[in-house]
Amino acid sequence: MTFDPNGVGIANGNIFGFPIREKEANIVIIPVPWDATASYGKGTSKGPQAILDASTQLDFYHPKLENAFQTKVFMTPVSEEWSELNDVLCKKAVDYIQFLEEGGKLEDKPVFRETIEEISEAQNALRSNLRERSADLLNQGKIVAVLGGEHSTPLGLIEALDQQGEEFGVLQIDAHADLRDAYEGFEQSHASIMFNVLRHCTNLKKLVQVGIRDIAQSEVDLISGSNGRVTTFFDWSLKEERFNGITWAQQVKNIISELPEKVYVSFDIDGLFPELCPNTGTPVVGGLSLEEVTFLLFQLVDSGKQIIGFDLNEVSPGEHDDWDANVGARALWNLVCATEKSRKLNAVR
Repeated sequence: MTFDPNGVGIANGNIFGFPIREKEANIVIIPVPWDATASYGKGTSKGPQAILDASTQLDFYHPKLENAFQTKVFMTPVSEEWSELNDVLCKKAVDYIQFLEEGGKLEDKPVFRETIEEISEAQNALRSNLRERSADLLNQGKIVAVLGGEHSTPLGLIEALDQQGEEFGVLQIDAHADLRDAYEGFEQSHASIMFNVLRHCTNLKKLVQVGIRDIAQSEVDLISGSNGRVTTFFDWSLKEERFNGITWAQQVKNIISELPEKVYVSFDIDGLFPELCPNTGTPVVGGLSLEEVTFLLFQLVDSGKQIIGFDLNEVSPGEHDDWDANVGARALWNLVCATEKSRKLNAVR
């Protein structure tokens, strides 16, 4: 089957409308329609399908990757089963979170303990399934990515990479540090993903965070006490340097210098300016442009670092327009192209 990069996008069920099957793909994206622990805005579980729908509207020339349209990338179908379960559990979670926000105490309402246990049990199954699926794909020599959903979703993939036995780092682009040991009773909360990665991944050498601008004291203390395992480039520090004449190019060199050779990229869309993702679960004033993130990704590749996997999460489609999905699809395209360039460079070494 041929693909015309100059023609009309074809909605064939695969990301970007590319005529690629899983068996022949070099990059496999697993969508995870889950946002049961999202504590502010819901809707990111609809992100994978919305991005898939928007992806065929892109043009596929990329200035940093020759013949980018020939990239063999495949996205597995969005699971209706997980989506339906998420919808059921989200309704219970909304009632529970509203109870907490009104000053309720968990010990006064035992029924909500059952809600926590039910959601946690589902998350453990999702995490285990993703870990096993990812391990199988990695053993086939494929690069695996996750498209969320909330930020808790890629834990199983990162654990599968950790089980490969090689040291790696995580480059996290985010408004939030996600270093809480638990949040609202959920140990696998979207606010705890990097805490869990640090705790469960023994081969994780370094976590480098970029764009963080909404953070709890406990998370600051964890960073300070990490003995250098976590380096955070706070948004306010990056901006202050820029105001004093330091360029983004120099800041990017400093960021990349903190990372080991193998790098997993975790991209929470709320790391961007909120006008680029107005419907995301927890938007925060400040942040990065998509062009700045793209520059960082390709400088990472050009530096000789190897992208071993990635996730994109927290994209939530709006009720009245597809702006968030459009930006999400372009963010995904840049992640795919940077990963493909990295794959090609490392294949010839």
